[in-house]
Amino acid sequence: MNHSALNNRYSSMTYNRCGASGLKLPAISLGMWHNFGSGDNYETASLIVKRSFDLGITHFDLANNYGPPPGSAEETIGTIIQRDFLAYRDELIISTKSGYKMWEGPYGEWGSKKNMVVSLDQSLKRMKLEYVDIYYHHRPDPETPLEETMSALDLIVRQGKALYVGVSNYSPDQTKQAVDILRSLGTACLIHQPQYSMLGRKVEDGLLDVLMQEGIGCIAFSPLHKGILTDRYLKGIPEDSRAAGKSNFLRPEELTDQVMARVNQLNEMARKRGQKLSQMALAWVLRGGRVTSALIGASKVSQIEDAVSALNNLTFSDEELKQIDDILVG
Repeated sequence: MNHSALNNRYSSMTYNRCGASGLKLPAISLGMWHNFGSGDNYETASLIVKRSFDLGITHFDLANNYGPPPGSAEETIGTIIQRDFLAYRDELIISTKSGYKMWEGPYGEWGSKKNMVVSLDQSLKRMKLEYVDIYYHHRPDPETPLEETMSALDLIVRQGKALYVGVSNYSPDQTKQAVDILRSLGTACLIHQPQYSMLGRKVEDGLLDVLMQEGIGCIAFSPLHKGILTDRYLKGIPEDSRAAGKSNFLRPEELTDQVMARVNQLNEMARKRGQKLSQMALAWVLRGGRVTSALIGASKVSQIEDAVSALNNLTFSDEELKQIDDILVG
């Protein structure tokens, strides 16, 4: 039975043009890196997706290795689409990626044409889809010629298996080379997906400039820096948190006194702005229009609602931006 979506689902969301393309993405997108695997609660995952769509989130981001175990997040979204969203497929942007290890042998990872074509075929089967809207190469391959990897993306577009293509985790120089190769083949690079947050600003060292110059969109993953830029760890490490468990995504030693002192100062700034820390962190990533969309993860519906509410206050004064910079480098 299809989900009965709210009629006003597009009223609370901001949509930004993705680079110089014709595609617009929601300012907040939902990532399924974690919390959507086969070991997680399917009903909770379904509720998160439904509430996201009702709030105007049309973009759902996956990869072949998301889970855990790898592949299971794609199976989850495939089931959700088949049960609840077939009537809305044309309103959805579904993205996936390949590049990290998925199966044994020399073709199970990286960027060969063999890996990328076969991996997408597997992803489409898991999601029960005829095509994805965006297909990424997930990480640069140090051995496969970039021409081969980009020609695979071009082939996939021409086959109709993906409408758009992009790259993730590429350096500024690698991005420029990839864009030029794709352009020479007649396929545009739509988007780059880098890590970007107040506590992870490497993209400011050239990558954002390349993307602006080339007319390429930017979707930032981990804008809350593994959850550190939330109120989750302000008073220590909760027993049910990632940092307290066996997760490899966030280790207790990352929550140093210096980091938490900065986080507490940022939290006080957010309070004065009438926002939660997580909301200010999302607003900061989206400031100035250089980032098309902020990609969040969620384990509960309230986190989606908080993230979308961040769009109510995206403006920073020059004084606030300077204060944030002083906190981050101090």
